[in-house]
Amino acid sequence: NPSWYTSYTPYQAEISQGRLEALLNFQTMVSDLTGFKIANCSMLDDSTAAGEAVRMMYELRSREAVKAGKNKVFIDSNIFPQVEAVIRTRAEALGIEVVKGNFRTSEFDENCYGAVLQYPAANGEVCDYSAFCEKAHSKGILVTAVTDLLALALLKEPAAWGADIAVGTAQRFGLPMGFGGPTAGFMATREEFKRHIPGRIIGVSIDRLGKPALRMALQTR
Repeated sequence: NPSWYTSYTPYQAEISQGRLEALLNFQTMVSDLTGFKIANCSMLDDSTAAGEAVRMMYELRSREAVKAGKNKVFIDSNIFPQVEAVIRTRAEALGIEVVKGNFRTSEFDENCYGAVLQYPAANGEVCDYSAFCEKAHSKGILVTAVTDLLALALLKEPAAWGADIAVGTAQRFGLPMGFGGPTAGFMATREEFKRHIPGRIIGVSIDRLGKPALRMALQTR
């Protein structure tokens, strides 16, 4: 589509309407597959997106949880090793303690504020996490799903079984290496959390002539 590229350099996305349209399409696809209303378009890969989700859940703690010093995040034992490694690295710098266990049998620590699940799991198993999410939410704990977009074409979307954030990589669609990282990562979440989502969100506005125009609705830099 010739309207998807301009003579401007690729990193001037604020100027290029074609690039913004492509990013908006990406956000829309991620929203459709994850079941969330808000999705961004500037994650590097699934591992760093999961690290951002751990930080985001930490920021979203209630005032009572902050006062109580809740700083533990639960990760399921059936998670990809590269995702776990980045979560642990990011958590250490923020003073967050990572607790690993089986989602079916583990009990939440009283200082736990968030949980991370792999969907489908690292061994390929497709688990029903709805009861886990219900239990987590009853204790004020948020849940992140590290998921596979291609699998979500068939599986129940994370938003439908109780996740609060969905992250992952779009490499499964056959994208080549690039996009600033190994491939294009993604993050989607509930609309009430949009002010805490990292990166950028492309939105549709109206220009001075009354025509639809794309622009960065939200950007962290």
